[in-house]
Amino acid sequence: MDQRQRYRSSYITICILVILFVVFLIETFIGGSQNTYVLIKMGAMNNYAIVGGNQWWRLFTAQFLHIGIMHLISNAVMIYYLGIYMEPILGHWRFLVVYLLSGVGGNLLSLAWGSDSAISAGASTALFGLFGAMTATALQNRNNPVLVYLGKQSFWLALINIALDLFAPNIDIQGHIGGLVTGFLIAVIIGDRTYRKYSFKKRVVATCILIIYCVATVRMGMVIRL
Repeated sequence: MDQRQRYRSSYITICILVILFVVFLIETFIGGSQNTYVLIKMGAMNNYAIVGGNQWWRLFTAQFLHIGIMHLISNAVMIYYLGIYMEPILGHWRFLVVYLLSGVGGNLLSLAWGSDSAISAGASTALFGLFGAMTATALQNRNNPVLVYLGKQSFWLALINIALDLFAPNIDIQGHIGGLVTGFLIAVIIGDRTYRKYSFKKRVVATCILIIYCVATVRMGMVIRL
């Protein structure tokens, strides 16, 4: 696959990366990506603001913000390399749905289990959703060696990163786990573009689990611990 064809087959991935860098530049120009005021103003996660201020849109916007240039670069590199393989497999719009909803799903678990006073942001919730989606796709296509390889790589990368999260300060491990679970479930529900899809029964079960997950995390998150 030449470079031009690769960009055509993964243009959603490229658009996401452009948006992440543009948003980071805006953060930088209005006060800095590590400035608490800037992060809150632009939509970072904060449970007090979400529940007390009724600012539920933060569950969506936080995935486009980053705290420091290395935070952005580390996420962008992984999104690029996953995206150029996964977007052709899932299809453009399925890939976008998995990415965006995994970001929200990861932030829901942060709302439920994370520190209420913490300020968090980053595309890693969506990135872990891609790990989960690739794992789900591989499990349903175990006769395809390419998908199995990509699925194993995604699964182990997710586990290794979650294990490292346990020893790193100021890491939103809840968001990573929530994104992973959400991405897996969404991939089961919507399937991919060309390969074997999960049975109708399994898709219904995954839908029910996802609904329960969303309701439970919102209910838990509504309880602010002062």
